[in-house]
Amino acid sequence: MEGNPVIAASVEANGQPTIAFYGTAQVHSTDQLAIWVRNPEEGLLQRLTASPRMAFLYRNPQRRIGWQFHGRARIVDDPEVRASVFANAPELEQQQDQEQLGKAVLIDIDRVIARGMTLMERDDPA
Repeated sequence: MEGNPVIAASVEANGQPTIAFYGTAQVHSTDQLAIWVRNPEEGLLQRLTASPRMAFLYRNPQRRIGWQFHGRARIVDDPEVRASVFANAPELEQQQDQEQLGKAVLIDIDRVIARGMTLMERDDPA
């Protein structure tokens, strides 16, 4: 909503990286991000079956901050998690999927980088 969209990268089955904006990107827990994927037929959900690896880039030039998040994504069908991820998406994004036909995706964070410095890294990402 501040005009600083999150850019997400995922990997296709052939190894080709793909990038996209995600207006629903949100902190889900201390070591998880979440996104709401409005279209269940969207390519991201197919890409996750080939490789769960994703990376996210957030930059806010007004505040002079930028973060990279690297992790493993998975589709979550639990009704409470789905409801939470949808509810925490901006209203504009919710209006794009009023029937809530989309999918909740959780990303378990393995590494966080800011200003070229690794702030967090799991010893043994699965």
